[in-house]
Amino acid sequence: MECCQCVGTDLIMALQIPDSMDEIVYFTNRTIDNGKAVVWVQKQDCPKCKKAKMGKPAEDGHVKIRAKEYVCPACKYTVEKTAYEEGLTAYAIYTCPSCEYQGEYTGIFKRKNIEGALTFRFPCSKCKANIDVTKKMKEKKKK
Repeated sequence: MECCQCVGTDLIMALQIPDSMDEIVYFTNRTIDNGKAVVWVQKQDCPKCKKAKMGKPAEDGHVKIRAKEYVCPACKYTVEKTAYEEGLTAYAIYTCPSCEYQGEYTGIFKRKNIEGALTFRFPCSKCKANIDVTKKMKEKKKK
C-alpha cells in the first residue's frame, strides 16, 4: 500500500479500505468531534513460510477470541500475541477535527492509555494536532 500522491494541486487518495474482514486484525469507523477517522490494521504474512496471513487459532471452525497467540494456517507457526502486535501497521483515512483537513496516515499501531482509555493516537499531517481513536465504547475521563 502507498500513501497519498500529489498530482499538480490535486491530492489523490491511495489507501484502499480492505474488501474483507478476513484481511484485517482491527477496523473502526469513528466520528471525532468535527472530524472522522477510518482506521484499520492488516494481518501480517507468516514470517516463516510467507504463504498465509497470521491469525488467531481456530477450534471446530470457531476462532478463539481471547487467544494469547497468532498461528499461521499453512505451516502452524505460532507467535505470541504481544510480539505479533508490536509489528503491526495502522492505516487511517481521516478528517482532522481541528483544521478539517482530509488526509491519510500510515504508521505503527500502538495503543496508549490516555486519560483512562486505551487510545490510538496519530497526528494530522497539516496542523500536527493529535487525533485520538479510543477503544470501542470508552470515553476519556473528564478533568
